[in-house]
Amino acid sequence: MKPSKIKILHIDSNHPLLWEQLEQAGFKNEADFTATKETIEAKIQQYHGIVIRSRFKIDKTFLDKATQLRFIARVGAGLESIDCDYAQTKGIQLIAAPEGNRNAVGEHALGMLLSLMNKLNRADRMVRQGHWIREGNRGYELEGKTVGIIGYGNMGKSFAKKLRGFDVRVLCYDIQEQVGDANATQVSLEELQQQVDVLSLHIPWTPETDKMLQKDFINAFAKPFWFINTSRGKNVVTADLVDALQSGKILGAGLDVLEYEKLSFENLFLDQEKPIAFQVLLESENVLLTPHIAGWTYESHEKLSQTIVDKICKIDF
Repeated sequence: MKPSKIKILHIDSNHPLLWEQLEQAGFKNEADFTATKETIEAKIQQYHGIVIRSRFKIDKTFLDKATQLRFIARVGAGLESIDCDYAQTKGIQLIAAPEGNRNAVGEHALGMLLSLMNKLNRADRMVRQGHWIREGNRGYELEGKTVGIIGYGNMGKSFAKKLRGFDVRVLCYDIQEQVGDANATQVSLEELQQQVDVLSLHIPWTPETDKMLQKDFINAFAKPFWFINTSRGKNVVTADLVDALQSGKILGAGLDVLEYEKLSFENLFLDQEKPIAFQVLLESENVLLTPHIAGWTYESHEKLSQTIVDKICKIDF
């Protein structure tokens, strides 16, 4: 089938180059950024491809109605908003773009860690409030520490690469074998828990990783540690994280993602009443929070779209 006969529905806005380059390659683009899921389901049988971010879940019902669908391209790193197993039984190709924002995530994780260890956000806030406190804002150096990375794919490798400029030991744990490289030594989870001073999560949200960071997991670490999460909020039990922060088992936490996020990642579940654990995070001086922006740079906005274009153009229709 020629590209000119391939109709692609864009249901989220992205960098303009994605639309422009697909058009130049001969594909037919159509957009619908506002219709409900039910409205799009009613017309999805017209399209051969979908380009999404995370506006709604692509589930079995949706896929059953997408009778001509050849591919789903998500402009992001993960595919948890898609029923991947069912899509693959229908011969639908799934495309993601972790290459596009891995550098942004690696830099963000490092920035969070350095800010936490050196109390930069706390010190800045105190100076703005008129308090010139030096001893109370004494920080820690990264040099000599052992950093543990769980999930050594695109994001984990990017973070490890950023750590090359520091005199640190980097360990990684992954369910895949032999993924370690010159930047990180692959070890068992048990060895990682015995050694690290810093833990950074770079894992997808799956049944295996859901609520991974919980009480027993935290207590298995031999030393108190700093914690960074730029992966998915539901990989962490927030209440158990808060308990560990209050006990000193976790020295500080940099959280770009929260357990309370909607699947679209655009909003929190929160209405009027905040969960107690979340309120504690908001009030904790050793917690740094950002709104799921680790991979959300001007550069990654372009690189994500370029990666998707390149992958779509390689599909053999």
